[in-house]
Amino acid sequence: MTNPFSILNRLLKAGRVLASYDVFPPAEFAQYIPRALVRLAKLLPRYRSRLHGRSGERLSRALTDLGPSYIKVGQFIATRPDVIGAELSNDLSRLQDRLPPFSSNEARAILEQELGHEKLALLGDIGEPVAAASIAQVHKVSFAPADNNGKARNLALKILRPNVEHEFAKDLQAFAWIARRIEAFSTEGRRMKPTAAVETLARSVALEMDLRLEAAAASEMHANALTDSEIRIPNVYWDFTSRRVLATEWIDGTPLRDRDALLAQGRNTKALATGLIQVFLRHALRDGFFHADMHPGNLFVDPQGKIVLVDFGIMGRLDKASRRFMAETLHGFLTRNYHHVAEIHFSIGFVPERHSIEDFAQALRAIGEPIFGRPASTMSMARLLAQLFEVTRLFDMEMQPQLAMLQKTMVVVEGVARQLDPENSIWDSARPVVEKWMIDSIGPQARLQEATEGIGSFGRALASLPEAVRNAQQIATALTTSGVRLHPDSTRSLANANLDNRRFAQLALLVSAVAAAVAVIAIM
Repeated sequence: MTNPFSILNRLLKAGRVLASYDVFPPAEFAQYIPRALVRLAKLLPRYRSRLHGRSGERLSRALTDLGPSYIKVGQFIATRPDVIGAELSNDLSRLQDRLPPFSSNEARAILEQELGHEKLALLGDIGEPVAAASIAQVHKVSFAPADNNGKARNLALKILRPNVEHEFAKDLQAFAWIARRIEAFSTEGRRMKPTAAVETLARSVALEMDLRLEAAAASEMHANALTDSEIRIPNVYWDFTSRRVLATEWIDGTPLRDRDALLAQGRNTKALATGLIQVFLRHALRDGFFHADMHPGNLFVDPQGKIVLVDFGIMGRLDKASRRFMAETLHGFLTRNYHHVAEIHFSIGFVPERHSIEDFAQALRAIGEPIFGRPASTMSMARLLAQLFEVTRLFDMEMQPQLAMLQKTMVVVEGVARQLDPENSIWDSARPVVEKWMIDSIGPQARLQEATEGIGSFGRALASLPEAVRNAQQIATALTTSGVRLHPDSTRSLANANLDNRRFAQLALLVSAVAAAVAVIAIM
């Protein structure tokens, strides 16, 4: 049962922390907050030691102080640059999800409860964690038996924090309460739909707290990446995986952010930067399933020089229409064909038809030309996408959440790539992936396959027509032989329908043959 006093107490404590950093509310959100809350915020003390940096940087530090639920809020709203602006989004995307670890004894107790005594006996000592975040922490653990070469095998065990579900539930209840108040007292607040945002956050957190779902995401990405020579995804050990425990193979590697160590090993950091961008775009465009938390802490290089991805709690999906939109948009900017980019936005229905394609193309040119007039090493795909989303608001384009997540991840990936290779041309790296996807998905062979599939579907529909004709005949026969008398007009109608069905079947067969011929001619 909701306790309003408990909720108000939690929110007041959070308000004090936010106010101490002068981000209650952040300047970017002030117009959406009820005036009563803004007046209350002015009464809370600020601390001079906490007031340095931009609003987004101060907000990141405040959310970190407030703990797991608030860190997740920051990560969540970082995916909406269309709402909070590119600068604040970039600041929040750097929010570090790190907390003090819980004890190894607590970790072992959770493992015994989740896996049972027999499986726990196969594991070695549960030492200190190698990473600790807001929801879970990771331990390196050996287990028996050894592999076929007699080498000991190691697991990376991700274990949920004790009582984390309960703490998140209480904070989410408080977030929902304040969201309802904002919608009740603020017109702008209603437009931002904070209640729906809290519901989305709650679903996302619920998914992250069932580690079986993260295991499934890792398994799916592992299967997708089997043919990718430059990337490695850890295997999942399902026997040691449960709702609160995720077991994957341990992969020794060098952090991708440690450029000096990689250079000392003789690694080609330019190739790694290009490979990272191409891996991300290939998964997004080819598979429609991408890692959406590719910050430096989740990226390593194994002894064979492959990029290793870990932590699959936050993933992104793009349906076929979104992938085509994204690829054709990027390709249109690569070729500076702004009119085509505008046509794509209109054809998919992202921009209402009441606007002019020519006007929209002009706005796109205003984005693209300044970027392409710069040296290749300073051109930013993330900046282009952020400006694209800003311009589309002028043309009443509703933001697509899946594309916002893609853009947010692109910002991070681009930043990591530039750390590896400051001269990296993001466009030169992206071009082969985008062009290959265009050829594979909308080139002549793809069009032939679509035509073949379409003809096959049409043929299956035609095959059902004789059955429909027979059914009509059987019904008419059953009705007359059972003594039911039909009105003469009804009898004539059934006969005409029967004849029409035969004529339609003949006509449809002719049309399908002509359509097949036209489709083949069109792609030759």
